[in-house]
Amino acid sequence: MTQQGIQESQTQAGYKLAAPDVALPAGGASRLLSRKVGNVAVGLVFPAALLLAWSYASQRELIPAQILPAPGLVVQTLTELASSGDLHTNIAISLGRVLGGFAAGGAAGLALGIAMGLSRRIEEHVHPLFKALAQVPALAWLPLVMMVAGIGESLKLILIAQASLIPVAINTFEGIKNVPRSYIEVARVFRFSHAQLLRKVVLPAAVPSIAVGIRYGLTQAWLSLVTVELLASSEGVGFLIVWGRQLFQLDVVLAAILVVGIVGLALDKGLEAIEARLLRWRRAAL
Repeated sequence: MTQQGIQESQTQAGYKLAAPDVALPAGGASRLLSRKVGNVAVGLVFPAALLLAWSYASQRELIPAQILPAPGLVVQTLTELASSGDLHTNIAISLGRVLGGFAAGGAAGLALGIAMGLSRRIEEHVHPLFKALAQVPALAWLPLVMMVAGIGESLKLILIAQASLIPVAINTFEGIKNVPRSYIEVARVFRFSHAQLLRKVVLPAAVPSIAVGIRYGLTQAWLSLVTVELLASSEGVGFLIVWGRQLFQLDVVLAAILVVGIVGLALDKGLEAIEARLLRWRRAAL
């Protein structure tokens, strides 16, 4: 490799300081803010139209109230559940389950993805079987896990961990395999050890893909939790949905569904903020 090629690779791999950020032109910040506000407003058009249609159908009694409660009744039920403490208790139980299962599954998926990405032998022996098992939905494992672990907390944690392990492992593996060869060549020029290569080159370059896998893994963990709670649980947000259906209280069902969406969105946005901060640090280090 020529000296010029090494310098170019060093620049690509992040061994030189990045150029200082270019300041926004006058009025650029306000235009950017207006664009963001406009995007949010456009995104709210469909939910607002859906809410208006729901209210109209309820007021005109186009759909029986037993099947589709009015929005006001759903908000009232949600307020009552929150004031009684039932909502907070069940949300805390569900979050504890999903975070515990996600921590176990995410850590295992990260380790498996790194192992498959760094070792050709592990990739050849494990990756084909892993890809085949990844095509099996989490619910398909439910009968087998119930036979082994029963219907207690272990069942929920195992299925949540399994659901989060797969996307984390796949994205970690893909991120490591897609590290540019020029980065590896620069590391060899600097005579990096295997540990330095992993810590300073491979993992930082794979961070975007790993972050996507972690976000998707948490989403799958939350979805699997609610599904498991619908089938085998006496506590949690999913249980609220089952409880409302059994009592034929559709306002409770819709309130619980609304909570599921809000909590899931909050978890995803929280990880998105962490990811943005992490990648900003990574860009600053380049």
